[in-house]
Amino acid sequence: MNEIEMLQEMISKAGNIVFFGGAGVSTESGIPDFRSVDGLYNQTYRYPPETILSHEFFINNTEEFYHFYRNKMLYLQAKPNDAHQKLAELEKQQLLSAVITQNIDGLHQLAGSKRVLELHGSVHRNYCMRCHQFYPVNMIEESQGVPKCSCGGTIKPDVVLYGEGLDSDVMNQSVAAISNADVLIIGGTSLGVYPAAGLIDYYRGRNLVLVNKSSTPMDSRANLVINDSIGKVFKQLKWSKK
Repeated sequence: MNEIEMLQEMISKAGNIVFFGGAGVSTESGIPDFRSVDGLYNQTYRYPPETILSHEFFINNTEEFYHFYRNKMLYLQAKPNDAHQKLAELEKQQLLSAVITQNIDGLHQLAGSKRVLELHGSVHRNYCMRCHQFYPVNMIEESQGVPKCSCGGTIKPDVVLYGEGLDSDVMNQSVAAISNADVLIIGGTSLGVYPAAGLIDYYRGRNLVLVNKSSTPMDSRANLVINDSIGKVFKQLKWSKK
């Protein structure tokens, strides 16, 4: 039995699957992982991306933050790939109870997934820091300089910046989902970003699957490790509810 067949069998026998995904899920839709191309950004910007995408930088250098954000963080033309589509299909068949993602692009929802727990927020939600009025991402994309609310307040993307804590409600829901899963599939992440990566410690089931192009620190804990792209792996899967 090969790796795909093993994963197929785990899914077919599962009662409650949870998927936990990272940047590798989105790169297959053409959204780059900025951590792997710091050199490219440093040729254009005076600061490394980790500095620009911090709470302190946003507060103190808001205009430069938005210059970077519009150019490097918004990929509104991106489309869901095979991984997104298959996960949405799996949820419709009531085999998958939650998608937990570190990505902020909204592609899981665009593919049709309903229960998506966004650990790092979403570019599609933006709020005035003064009156909390909501603004869609198109307003951010089309604005110039620092986007302002009608009340005069600064608009901030609902994304978790360096130096900010994760949303406690989203974290609690993610912990509960992973704790109750009998199959946990982790894909497109090297499990190097905390506290998100620490969620794996709450898994108590017997079928932990890691799908990533490179090895991760958690490979030895997994029941199945597939070193390949998540989209390529999921494209080969077929399932029907038992």
